[in-house]
This record gives sequence, C-alpha cells and structure tokens, in this order.
Amino acid sequence: MKNIFSKLSLGLALTLWMSACSDRLNLTPTNDVTSESVFKSVGGYKQALAKVYASFATTGNAGPAGAGDVQGIDEGTSDFLRLWWKAQELSTDEAVVAWGDAGIQDFHNMNWSSDNPMLTGLYYRSLYQITLCNEFIRQSTDDKLSSRGISGADANQIKGFSEEARFLRAFQYWVLMDLFGNPPFATENTEIGGAPPAQTSRAALFSYIESELLRLENSLPAPRGNEYGRADKAAAWALLSRLYLNANVYTGSSKNNEAATYAKKVIDAGYSLESDYTKLMRADNHKNTKEFIFTINYDGQKTQNWGGTTFLTHASIGGSMNAADFGVDGGWGGIRTTKALVNQFPSQTGTPDARSQFHSAGQNLEISELTKFGDGFGVTKFKNLTATGAAGSSLEFVDIDFPLFRAGEAYLNYAEAVVRGATTGDRSTALSYINGLRTRAYGNTNGNIGEGDMTLDFMLAERSRELYWEGLRRTDLIRFDKFVEESYLWPWKGGVKDGKSVSSHLKLYPLPSADLIANRNLNQNAGYN
Repeated sequence: MKNIFSKLSLGLALTLWMSACSDRLNLTPTNDVTSESVFKSVGGYKQALAKVYASFATTGNAGPAGAGDVQGIDEGTSDFLRLWWKAQELSTDEAVVAWGDAGIQDFHNMNWSSDNPMLTGLYYRSLYQITLCNEFIRQSTDDKLSSRGISGADANQIKGFSEEARFLRAFQYWVLMDLFGNPPFATENTEIGGAPPAQTSRAALFSYIESELLRLENSLPAPRGNEYGRADKAAAWALLSRLYLNANVYTGSSKNNEAATYAKKVIDAGYSLESDYTKLMRADNHKNTKEFIFTINYDGQKTQNWGGTTFLTHASIGGSMNAADFGVDGGWGGIRTTKALVNQFPSQTGTPDARSQFHSAGQNLEISELTKFGDGFGVTKFKNLTATGAAGSSLEFVDIDFPLFRAGEAYLNYAEAVVRGATTGDRSTALSYINGLRTRAYGNTNGNIGEGDMTLDFMLAERSRELYWEGLRRTDLIRFDKFVEESYLWPWKGGVKDGKSVSSHLKLYPLPSADLIANRNLNQNAGYN
C-alpha cells in the first residue's frame, strides 16, 4: 500500500455528485473523467480503489494544494486525519493549539457553531469518501462487470475490492455517527442526481454499520491476508469492538458482551504488542504489523499534504524543540498538551513509564494563554525518524503511518468491557492484557496492577496513557460521562482557565449550516441554531 499512491499521478477523478452538497461545497472533481471511462478495465478498478484509499491520506490529486477533492473551501481544511484529530483531541484534556485560524480555538473553548470551517471540512471529507465508496460498489455489480467483459478471476478480484470499499464506507459512517449523530444517508442504491438524501438517526445508522461489518467479517480477507494498509477481517472486528463499546452512547443500550467478543477475535488472530512503545509512531512504522491492524499510510514522496502525520509532527514542534530531532525541516509551533494528560504519568521524563513522551524545557506546565506555544508541554510522540534514528524520505512531508486500529486498543476494549460487566470475558484475562500494556511501558513488571485496581476510573486513565493523540479521547470521555460534566475539569475546558462544565448538547457537533441550506431533509442537532 505504500506504493499504491503512486497511481494517483494518473490524475484519476470520478465525476460524482453528492446531492446533499451546496454549490459552494461541490464534491464533484473539476475534470471530465466519467465512471464509464474509469471502470472499463481491471486496471481502472485498481486505480479507482487506490483513490478510495488515498482519499484518507491526501486532499486531492496534485499534492499539497491545487486540485482539492472538496471544492469551495481551503484545501487545508479538507484533510481527513488533521480534521478528525482536531475534533477528537483539541476538544479534550489532551491537546491545545496556539494558532488563531478561523474556528480552531472553538474546539478547546467548546463554543463551536454550525459555521465552523473545520467541522464543515471534516463533514464533507467523510461524505466525499462515502461517495467514492458508493460509486465503486455501484460499478462492481455482476451486471456492470459482465457488460465490460470482465469475468472469472478478474471479476472475483473486483468483488473483493468492493468489499473493502464497504468497510471504508462503514468506517466513515462511524465517524459521522460518532461526531454528528444524524447525518444524511446514501448508499450505492441512492439515485445520483435525484432528491437530496434523507437524514438518518444515530440508532438507525448504528444498526446499518453493524450489519455491514457483520457481513464483512465473512467476506474480507483473513487477518493479514491483504496488503498492509488495506482492510481485512481484523479491521472489521476492531471497528465492531469500538462500535459495541460505545453502543450505549449511540443507541441507549449497552453491548459490552459484543465489545469483548470482537476485541478477543482481534487478539486471537495473532495481533499483539510491539516491544517498544516509543517506536510506534516512527517513519518506518509500517513494519509494526504485529500490532497495527488498519492504518492510514503516509509516504513523504507520494502522499504530500499539510495534514495527517505531517501535521502531527510539524505542529508539535516549537519553543526550544529541535526539528532535526524529529526528522523534519522545521516546527510550526502549534499543538501541545495540558497538565491533565501530563499528570496521568508518574513523571514527565519517560521514566518509569515510557509512554510519557513530553518536552518540558522552556515550557510551562500551566497554561495561561491558549495561543502561546510555551504554555503547555510539548508532545514528542510523532517523529519522522526510523527505528535506527535515520530521517524519513522527506524532511517536509513525513512517512509515519497512522494506526486507526491497533492491538493496544483491542486490549483496552476487552478489559473495559469486562469491567463494565461483559460475561463473554473474564477479569483475569483482562488483567493480563492491562499488565501487558504496562509491562511494555515500564520495561518490567514494576508498573503492573492487581485485579482490584481495574476500576472504570483506572480504565479511562489507562486509555489516555496508552492512546493519547490517536484520535479517540473525545469519544472515550463521552462514554465515561466526563466530556461536558462538572465531574471532570481540565485547563480551559469551556473557555475558562480552571475549566467548567458545559451544555450536554456539545456531545454532538452541529451539522454544517451549508448542508442544512442545501438539503431541506436535514434537521439540526438539538441545541444549535
């Protein structure tokens, strides 16, 4: 998959139209390539699949700028990972940002609106990727393949590609469900150019995603049976486990038994922990196939844009931090963390817990000003260096792959589900998984806990120590009733230095005002204008 992105140089673009979008936010690429010209051969299908995957890592077909997939907005506000990360991390105790771009301070201040450009960009990026998947599936039916003279092994291969597109679509619908709750809904059966898509409910979308994933666990390749970076059964199991762990939030009914069952499926498929936590987010982390289940693949030469792990690496560097120590040519002086994360660890130095990866020299632990990089500790988790210390292939655009799912999360999902009462697991196994994480972190058993220590409060703290800055914190805090509530405050939560509780409607982001205007089938989430 590292090499599949090279096929984007062909300028592949599908002429698709998502009726939910306004003219200002047109998902239709600007060239005149049609579905009939793209999907006329097996090679065309492979190129189209490359585009479906690459739209996770790129913003268009021409590098960092100039031919964005989503027209009408700054291309920098259309990268999936950069925007998803902001929505999931900047709104929490794990991250703050120094910049003053329109809408960016809204996240930590928790005063976003339906006109926030970054939420709008994320919403349309997810819809765009769903649109690509819908079209790929639509073009992969038996009738379509037969009409193009594609049969036998070639047809079977394309049908397999179509199942991967179904997984990618399910993932993006999970993103929309988790963040926005009640988005518009379209599948391969939705008429192109017809009436705007109807709005779905969060509970209905949960059922749809669940049904798709249960189907896919029978049709996707076996775990590790696909190229690195492409979907297989383990990816479907990992998303099912995450989906079920949050079922009470999404539907009002818990599914902890199912969460534990699917986490165990992942673990029993042979996924386990890489030996060195500090090497997880490095330039050659595509070698971490022991732990990584499904990744967004980045290559400094082939996936150039200002988002993704390029953003996470450069934006973390400022103050007295030396960019060369991170394998890049400079820092952007942007994102740091709060003392709430730092204080989760026994020290700030990486000892005894190696997961404590912070830069404190010249930084203040206390944050007096959100827009001052020197307030808040730096995070050194992402480095464009190989395991041996060599720089990545580019000093400007990084090679670090981003794991959307890894075994560490599966361990935590299983343990939390058991603590929440799952009877499909047991506490002794859960404890072994937690202590596996802590043994890796401490380099010995000094950090191991006892069964009595496995409380829900411990589980939330351990998830933060293990998964910080990996795009899950907002979802976790909401599941634990700690996101908007008075029971857990962090610096500048709700725009107040010492933190404050905020309105419960902020557990969902608003649908963009542009889409409400374009699609009269949509109703805004409660609490927003």
